[in-house]
Amino acid sequence: MNQENQPSYYSIIPATVRYDERLKYAERLLYGEITALIGKEGYCFASNGYFSKLYGVIPGTISRWISHLDKLEYIKVELIRNEKKEIIERRIYITDNSCRQIMKNTYKQNSIYPYEQKSTEPISKKAKDNNINIMIDRFFIYIINKKGEIPKGFENIEKFNEFYEIIKRLEFNYTEETLKIFKEENIEKLKIIIYSIREMFLENKINILSKATREEFIKVYDSCKSFEISYKGTDKEIVNFYDYYYVSIIRKLEAKYK
Repeated sequence: MNQENQPSYYSIIPATVRYDERLKYAERLLYGEITALIGKEGYCFASNGYFSKLYGVIPGTISRWISHLDKLEYIKVELIRNEKKEIIERRIYITDNSCRQIMKNTYKQNSIYPYEQKSTEPISKKAKDNNINIMIDRFFIYIINKKGEIPKGFENIEKFNEFYEIIKRLEFNYTEETLKIFKEENIEKLKIIIYSIREMFLENKINILSKATREEFIKVYDSCKSFEISYKGTDKEIVNFYDYYYVSIIRKLEAKYK
């Protein structure tokens, strides 16, 4: 990456963000990264895929962090669409006036984000195709075989075993032998459900996981899949099924158990 394409050397995280207990530490760090990517136009247009590679999480997690920052009014998100109403660019603005002034006075931001959105596809689709399927498959293989390196996100085997106890309680701990009689679509369902439980576990939603039932995960999945099939090819088409399912199951469980 040449000099003019690099993010700014500095990022800014004001005290209002640093000490806001409503924010995860990762969300505070992401805020700082956004300030480092603000270009001369006054906004950041980095994609979820870019941030997900930077922080080693799935694009859906980045999407939730950005939505939370937006909800708390630390940033403002603007979606730019073409004449077909397809998203071609996302612009993220910093809403804190004092932070913008500090950025203006302390360093000159002349960087250009090194990604050009040429496709008319919604931003999340390519990130999902390139990242999430691989991550889900790798994690599922470890769950079934329980061999190899501990998956990313788990500090040690004790932490992973704590997660696996949840999988066992929900009766998603199938063996490799059992899976041989599964249809491909049912294996795909199991993969996505298990990975969503992983995300919830790593986001410390233990209270919800301790109360959720196997039937709830399956019922929401089937409902999401039915919606995906029904609206394929329309303006409501789901371009990232995993993210759609994860948001749906979180809303369902939080409404019931939080």
